[in-house]
Amino acid sequence: MMSFTTRRSKPELVVPSRPTPHETKHLSDLDNLRNHHEYTAVACFFRSAGRMPNDTAKAIRAALAEALVYYYPVAGRLRELPGGKLAVECTQEGVVFVSAEADLELQELKPLVLPFPRDSELVCDNVGDVGVVLGKPLFFMQVTQFKCGGFALGLHIMHCIADAFGWSQFMKAVADLAHGEQAPLVLPVWQREFLTARSPPNIADAYQAFQPLVEGTGVHDALQSTPLDTMACRSFLFGRREIAALRSHIVVPANLRQRCTDFDVLAAVTWLCRTAALGYEPSQKVYLYFPSNAHGGRRKGFLRVPRGYYGNALLYRIVGVAAGELRAGGLRRAVEIVCEGKGDLSPEYARSTVDLLASLRGRRLLFDGVFVVSDVTEFVGDGLDFGWGEWAGGGVVGPKLASFHTRCKDADGEESVVVSMVLPDVIMEKFQEELAVWLNGDGKNGRRLPRSAL
Repeated sequence: MMSFTTRRSKPELVVPSRPTPHETKHLSDLDNLRNHHEYTAVACFFRSAGRMPNDTAKAIRAALAEALVYYYPVAGRLRELPGGKLAVECTQEGVVFVSAEADLELQELKPLVLPFPRDSELVCDNVGDVGVVLGKPLFFMQVTQFKCGGFALGLHIMHCIADAFGWSQFMKAVADLAHGEQAPLVLPVWQREFLTARSPPNIADAYQAFQPLVEGTGVHDALQSTPLDTMACRSFLFGRREIAALRSHIVVPANLRQRCTDFDVLAAVTWLCRTAALGYEPSQKVYLYFPSNAHGGRRKGFLRVPRGYYGNALLYRIVGVAAGELRAGGLRRAVEIVCEGKGDLSPEYARSTVDLLASLRGRRLLFDGVFVVSDVTEFVGDGLDFGWGEWAGGGVVGPKLASFHTRCKDADGEESVVVSMVLPDVIMEKFQEELAVWLNGDGKNGRRLPRSAL
């Protein structure tokens, strides 16, 4: 991939296009989890298609201002309440907007997979410390226009205001309004008391699963002794051929077959290969952590989040097994563990999770020795319909120890799942060797993106 730079406009504050209420909005106990007190940077790519506006950035800016009328807390600022919890002061101060131009065509960056070198050119450069959230804008947007007419949306989103699903809902509102709708097709619901701890609390249902994250795992590996910015950061493409190759190694029990998704298979194989590459002792217990979003709770027994709710609704699942047992069982056993661990997000488990996280009182969950996998394939851009522009890919900007599953689409319209991985260089090579065995047995035909690829 070629190197590039962008020419950015001066940052400006975009406020709601009409007056909105001045009030204080309290956050839920899931919002207030200390691990959520940070910004995450994401980017989405769109090819030129349809009747593009003369000025893409101007059109999106106007839609953003209108969307803030409905999502007016996003235009406010966080403050800390007595006791340490956060609340939003709805002040209409606005969000940050930057227009940028890149002196190249979008196709020169293909494949459109994140992260990649200099991806920070696609997002605002005035966010400051991403772990400082008080008194700052809650949302930053950069619209980068390419010579071909395509564009990229670079966003800094604050996790304690919304999760990926919630921010996706906000961006769909922006797209709806840019498309000419009179109002967002899904109207926002605040109702953060819906996921607030009970009195008295009951943490029993959730504590056993969360114990490694609350008390620590005691695992020590190369990830803890290697600076993040020196690690290898690569992405792996899994199209129909690769997923079929992986599924050929497994026979899922009948009781789990309907629940075994492509995400389960990819989470299992990357956990298995990563565990082997890190060289844990056979008796060392290793953990996989994957958020399940209650917004998807439509099955019987699930917690039902109100339609339009855009706060955090991540209800975490953690599974653990001895490293030796995981490796001996191979991919079939790894998939079984993942599927068994998903279970259903029953209302009581969800409520117990909220009670437990509220009891941490500002402490962080601990992730040393835990492999975090997050499925954001539904939430990074492909649902945005501006009425022009064709979604082409997207993902998280910058290296993260968590592994994110996103999607990209090639010029022929074929989609692949993209799995990010960050490991020390030597361990990354071992990881690739392990993965190649499961993909094709000899490691000669796997589609690995080189380090310099987008």
